[in-house]
Amino acid sequence: MLGGRIKQARIAAGLSLRGLADASGNYISAQVIQKYEQGITNPGSDVLIKLSKALGVKVEYFFRPDAVQVSLTCPVYRKRASLSKKYLESVQAQVKDKVEKYLEIEALFPADRFVRSAIRKMKQHKIYKMDDIEKLTGSLRAIWQLGLDPIENITEVIEDRGAMIIPLEAEDKFDGLSCWANQNIPVIVIKKGLSGDRHRSDIAHELGHLMMEVAPDINEEKAALRFSGAFLAPADAVYRELGKHRQNLDLIELNALKRKYGMSMQQWICRAKDLGIISESRCSQLFQYFSSKKWHFKEPGHNVPLEEPQRYKILVLQAVTEGILSPVRAAEFLDVPYYQFRKDMMKDLEETHS
Repeated sequence: MLGGRIKQARIAAGLSLRGLADASGNYISAQVIQKYEQGITNPGSDVLIKLSKALGVKVEYFFRPDAVQVSLTCPVYRKRASLSKKYLESVQAQVKDKVEKYLEIEALFPADRFVRSAIRKMKQHKIYKMDDIEKLTGSLRAIWQLGLDPIENITEVIEDRGAMIIPLEAEDKFDGLSCWANQNIPVIVIKKGLSGDRHRSDIAHELGHLMMEVAPDINEEKAALRFSGAFLAPADAVYRELGKHRQNLDLIELNALKRKYGMSMQQWICRAKDLGIISESRCSQLFQYFSSKKWHFKEPGHNVPLEEPQRYKILVLQAVTEGILSPVRAAEFLDVPYYQFRKDMMKDLEETHS
C-alpha cells in the first residue's frame, strides 16, 4: 500500500524515479525509491518527510487506507497540441487520486443515498451524421426534464445526474478529459482558470464524449462541440431567438444571448451556422472580425459567472457536521485547512445576506 502511494504521487507529480531523487536533494537514490514502490523495503519517517515535500503531498497521504479501488477506462483527452506520455500519465494519476477521495467520502454515508448515474443508464448513442446529435440532445433534455429554457447551472445538472466533475490545474495544451471510473461512474475533468462560458461549454463537450459513439467518418471533437452547443441551446430555442434565416448577427444581440444562455458569442455564431441560420461565409467573416480584435480568447461584454462543483465539498461538510469525519481528516480531503474551507464557503452566505 505504501509503495503504491509513493508511485501514484510520483506519477501525479510528473516525475521519473531520477527526477524524484533530484527533487529530494538526492537524499534518496532512484534505486531505493524503486524498492519502496515495489514494496521490497519501507522508508523511515525522515525519508517520508523528504518525499512528501518533494511530491507536494502531506505525509498522511502515504498512509491513507485503500478504502476503495479505482480504475479509469476509456479516457478521452482534448488537447490543442501533443502532450507527452508522462504528462498524460500524471493527469490520470491526479484524477485517480481525486476519484478515490470522492468515493471514500461517499462511502461514509448510506449506500442507498446516492442514485445510480443517470448518464450511465443511457447507453452510448451511435452518431452517423451531425443531425443525430440534435436528436440526442433533444431526447436528453426531455428525459432530464430541462425543457428548452437556458440551463442556469450546468455543473449542478450534471452532478445531480451522478457525474463527478473534477477541476484540475493543467497546462495550456490540455483542454479536458472524460472517462469512466470503475466502468460505471462518469468523470469529467475541466481545466481550472477558464472563463464561465468556457467552463460550461467544456462540461457539455465532455458529456458529449461520454454519451456518443461516433461513426469513423465523423470527427469526434467536432461532434462533441456540436453536442455542447445543442445541449446548451436547443435548435428550437435558437430559432426562437434568431429566426431561421439571417444575413448577419449583431454583437449586441450575441452579448444578450451570451448573458441569457451562458454560452459564448463565438459558440452562438457556430450554432447559427450549424443550423443553417447564417452562411458558412458569414460565419467565417464574423470569426475573422473576432480574431482581428483579439476577442477569440477573451470576448468583450458580459462575463458569465464561473460555476464551481459543490457536491464533493458539501459531502465533506456534512460528514464533519454529523461527526463522521474530523476537521483534521476533512482537511486531507479538501487540500486546505478545514477552517479556511468554511471561511471560503461562508463568503457566499455573507454576500447573499448583504
